[in-house]
Amino acid sequence: MTPDTLASLMQARRQRASAVLATRLADGWQRLLVQPDAEAGAGIAPALLEAARAAVVADRSRTVTLDAEDWFLQVHLPAPRLLLVGAVHVAQALAPLAQAAGVAVTVIDPRQGFATEARFPGTELLRLWPDEALTGLRIDSRTAIVTLSHEARLDDPALHAALASDAFYVGALGSRKTQAARRERLRALGHGDAALARLHGPVGLAIGAVGPNEIAVSIVAELVAVRRRAPLGGLAVVAG
Repeated sequence: MTPDTLASLMQARRQRASAVLATRLADGWQRLLVQPDAEAGAGIAPALLEAARAAVVADRSRTVTLDAEDWFLQVHLPAPRLLLVGAVHVAQALAPLAQAAGVAVTVIDPRQGFATEARFPGTELLRLWPDEALTGLRIDSRTAIVTLSHEARLDDPALHAALASDAFYVGALGSRKTQAARRERLRALGHGDAALARLHGPVGLAIGAVGPNEIAVSIVAELVAVRRRAPLGGLAVVAG
């Protein structure tokens, strides 16, 4: 890898951009494809570009044969991350569990007494209002957003931003009655059926979860299933 290629790869990581390092195995020649899903072509063989896009979707490095040449496609994707709105008890259980599953976690809550290092050791905290926090976080297709506060003033702005973004998972804690009212408020903000269909609410798989720890398990399980494009068994009913 040349210094210029390494610098470009590091820049892609800082910008949370997907990248594929394509290496021609016959002679070691390399080409870095940044955001191959949006790459226009620019001298890149269409077959190589399509193979890079497929590798990004699969989230897996691979060797491919294109026009009788073998290529190794090394996938570099931004780390999956979970933005939790509401520094509540469920968030305390959910943050370390998601981190154990390889997901970076940020907790967002302007309430100083809730978002503390003592309650969330080792977790990034943003003591901002959700709309302000999400504006500066570059929400992408490797980002999940879950609202937990049970307060419309916190949850609704976050869901409004999430449903207008490329986030791969959007969830909201609350009962079916709470969710129905929430959906009507989001509809009034301009979100149609397609956007509202993206909202996992009640959040989590239907495993009969009781208490913060079990609810956290159900949320991580559903998040992983959505990320891996696995079939879902249903949605959890969570009191609230």
